[in-house]
Amino acid sequence: MDKIKMQLNCPMPQLDFEVITLGHGSGGILTNKLLETGVFKLLENPLLNQKHDGAVFELKGQLAFSTDSYVISPIFFPGGNIGELAINGTVNDLAMCGAIPKYLSLSFIIEEGLTMTEFWDILVSIKYAAEKADVQIVTGDTKVVEKGKGDKIFINTSGIGQVHSKANINISNVKVGDKIIVSGNIATHGVAIMSVREGLEFETSLESDSQNLNHAVKVLLDEFGDAIHLLKDPTRGGVATVLNEVARDTYLGMELTQNYLPILEQVEGACELLGLDPLYVANEGVFMAIVAENQATDILNKLKSIPNFEDACIIGNVVAEHPKQVILNSKIGGKRVVNMLVGEQLPRIC
Repeated sequence: MDKIKMQLNCPMPQLDFEVITLGHGSGGILTNKLLETGVFKLLENPLLNQKHDGAVFELKGQLAFSTDSYVISPIFFPGGNIGELAINGTVNDLAMCGAIPKYLSLSFIIEEGLTMTEFWDILVSIKYAAEKADVQIVTGDTKVVEKGKGDKIFINTSGIGQVHSKANINISNVKVGDKIIVSGNIATHGVAIMSVREGLEFETSLESDSQNLNHAVKVLLDEFGDAIHLLKDPTRGGVATVLNEVARDTYLGMELTQNYLPILEQVEGACELLGLDPLYVANEGVFMAIVAENQATDILNKLKSIPNFEDACIIGNVVAEHPKQVILNSKIGGKRVVNMLVGEQLPRIC
């Protein structure tokens, strides 16, 4: 409903073109029309309004910097689109560093033929996501490529943020006994994308979990500080890949309990239908925290008290046994090794 309101409040301007052409990337009159009536007007702020080759600003203290590119297919999916995903993705990468995101760059590579209606919907979602995350877009770039040289639109975002004064996020802090928390239901984003590709239908609407995580992370850091040893967002490769990377780099073991994994019933059913393991399916609105054992319950309860994170769970712990391996205690009482994927399970999902 909020997204619909945002679109109503940001009607597309009257333009004398309906699709984006190579001329819109030439740097001339068409480029000026596209940027002035679209990007600059919709996303305006004092730094972006300077329309310089870059943004000049001042930040104090320790900083975090991140960049990512988004090539998702399809560009519109249940619960969001590539624009919202691009903002949330970089905001969340900064949050995983224990930083408060402040400023973002935004760059488009547009394939000629993209309609202005599609581009406007993406811009509106970008504006909406940036406002929710409390970040400013201060610089960027737009390129247009020939038909067949892209896939409608690719987006790159880079971000800078100030590291929280109480944050001590470092893989070297992970130790035996630490608890592993996941902030919500897993595999929802990847299955939402696959539902569009495969034409799956569910009894209830299944939407991507894409959202910003920075506000929730700040709440936890404010209260628990260095009891939060590591933060990760399980995007490509999902929960399994993140934990395999941590196990490999710490020379410790990770132990999970299948019964504790939060997953929507329709997502679990879809994974069974498609032959997917939800542990490997991407998420876009979920983070994982490895936290001190003696404060894990308090951290979990605080997280569950934040809207949109009510389904957070402790799903396992760090152990000395089976170093560099992730072991899953299954529902039927057995154990299995959760290995790193050799290839990509689901292509083009972020």
